[in-house]
Amino acid sequence: MEIWINPACSKCRSALSILDAEAAEYTVRHYLEDPPDEAEIRAVLTRLGLEPWDITRTGEARATELGMATWPRDADTRDRWIGALAENPILIQRPIITADDGTTVVARSEDAVRSILP
Repeated sequence: MEIWINPACSKCRSALSILDAEAAEYTVRHYLEDPPDEAEIRAVLTRLGLEPWDITRTGEARATELGMATWPRDADTRDRWIGALAENPILIQRPIITADDGTTVVARSEDAVRSILP
């Protein structure tokens, strides 16, 4: 299992605490220092069953700078969104946990974290 985190994020620290308390085996990816490329983002989106705008932190200053609030949310602009996430990983919602069995969640709640545990 891998968890994408920003150590400054309280939701990420909470998810790590739950995983540790459950003695889960996982790898930490500091996604701001080791950002996912477009292919990895596409794979995570497929596993999540979501679109890129669903995992975009549109309240971030960088999203405002890019004018993302006005970007269409459709198949024609999907690649633009994914490119923006790859170039600006701060925009990716966190934490994201990917399990070896393919299960993937945006783990912003305790229930979401626990849903990925065996």
